[in-house]
Amino acid sequence: MRYLLSVIHDQAGLATPDEHAAIDAFNERLQAEGNWVFAGGLAAPGTATVVDNRGGEAMVTDGPFLESKEYLAGFWVIEAPDLDAALKLAAEGSRACNRKVEVRPFLDA
Repeated sequence: MRYLLSVIHDQAGLATPDEHAAIDAFNERLQAEGNWVFAGGLAAPGTATVVDNRGGEAMVTDGPFLESKEYLAGFWVIEAPDLDAALKLAAEGSRACNRKVEVRPFLDA
């Protein structure tokens, strides 16, 4: 089953060199053990653009959808046999990146 591990951060700034090294090691482990699907870090919330085309004409707004202290800083998409395994990997990812990680399963196709 696939899971989204969302990295939640509450401070300005990027990962430190030590955090980058730990994240790289965690990524390598995910790949070696067959859990890796995809991952990425995201630019600061101020670089976001929101597009809303529900009303027939697209409205484009600069900045994040929500103004919040916490924001999505990055993510992993992983394969895990069950939620318990995904939670264990999320705990290890949280330690590696030194941030909170939210775990959500993908809907079955």
